[in-house]
Amino acid sequence: MEEPIPEATQRSRGKLFLILSAVALIVALAGGVTGNAALLGPGVIGLLAMLAIYFQIHSTLKIFAFTFWVFAFFVAALFYPSVFLTWGSFEQKRLIVPLIQLIMFGMGATLSLTDFARALRMPKAVGIGIVLQFSVMPVAGWGIATSFGFDPEVATGVILIGACSGGVASNVMAFLAKGNVALSVTMTACSTIVSPLMTPLAMKLLAGRLMEINVWDMMISIIELIILPIGAGLVTNAMLHTKMPARIWRSTALLFAVSFFALGFSGVVESIDVILARQMGPLAVALLLMALLRKEWLEHGLPLVSMVGICYIIAIIAANNQEKLLTVGAGLFAAALLHNCLGYFLGYWGARASGVKESDARTVAFEVGMQNGGMGTALAMEVLKSPSAALGPAIFGTWMNISGSTLASWWKERPLDGALEAASG
Repeated sequence: MEEPIPEATQRSRGKLFLILSAVALIVALAGGVTGNAALLGPGVIGLLAMLAIYFQIHSTLKIFAFTFWVFAFFVAALFYPSVFLTWGSFEQKRLIVPLIQLIMFGMGATLSLTDFARALRMPKAVGIGIVLQFSVMPVAGWGIATSFGFDPEVATGVILIGACSGGVASNVMAFLAKGNVALSVTMTACSTIVSPLMTPLAMKLLAGRLMEINVWDMMISIIELIILPIGAGLVTNAMLHTKMPARIWRSTALLFAVSFFALGFSGVVESIDVILARQMGPLAVALLLMALLRKEWLEHGLPLVSMVGICYIIAIIAANNQEKLLTVGAGLFAAALLHNCLGYFLGYWGARASGVKESDARTVAFEVGMQNGGMGTALAMEVLKSPSAALGPAIFGTWMNISGSTLASWWKERPLDGALEAASG
């Protein structure tokens, strides 16, 4: 078992990264004052990265570390877009879909079939959350996109993120805010299950006049990009907790991984079914991870892979939209703030008005207010074929981590109303 880092060591490391942050800030200020981009870029990126590491070390600020890493990658893409555009002749935006599939696999690996079964024991809260998720949030996205006057592609992306299912980050926020984590996981699972029907329907009704929306293609893509990888994660979770000897299921996983790699490169599967063929690579990687890594490494490593993947995806999207971001970036952040806060408000008070207890209402607030940015990004790139439409999901996803962390920290310090809990429970 890994020994905890002594508190004195943590403090000394924290001071070191605060000093490095101060140095980076001085460099950034010098670059800004002199107009020297060679100093400004590295200074700002270094400042964000050093603060991210400092927050990671600091126990009470740890929840903000990921947000600062996202900003570090985002700023790096704006200053040095070529780094995130191509490797030789290979366009890095082609990595977005496989990365999202891997992230969804990681999400599935945190779930089990019992998470879906819980919906039967908590029908009121789950039902309220899903209704608000797929009615209020898409309509709010449409209203905000229209009011802000975004061009059709960007506006479609804003509506798209509102029409997506709940994001897995809401589970962490619910835990920090003294919410009902079991309910949060269940709501995320259930909203994901109904998303192949509800997301394309909402997009057709609200965004059909802005861009061509093929409901069938979007439905199939959600199944392909979101449902199947999550399903593979569910199987992985079950295998990791099975009583079967580890050497047997590891050997089986390795055999299937090699087989899927072979099928993927052979082209045989693609000639039969393109959708199935595109699952071969992600499934092979997932099985290879199962076969080679210990259970503890998977449980701790997959969240890390997901965080790095999200940061990299945001950087790729920012690099592909550098010029547009300079004109609509501020407006998109304002739209994200408004849309997100509206989700929290309606989720919480909608749940409370229905007689749901305080801890569950906090959970519903996060589920309604925080959407699956990865899903929105994947659909924008894969179905809409529009990097501009992917801007909304990317920026909204960034903001949701900031607001979710802040709200969770605030709620954490506010005790649950015991009297209301007892009356509602």
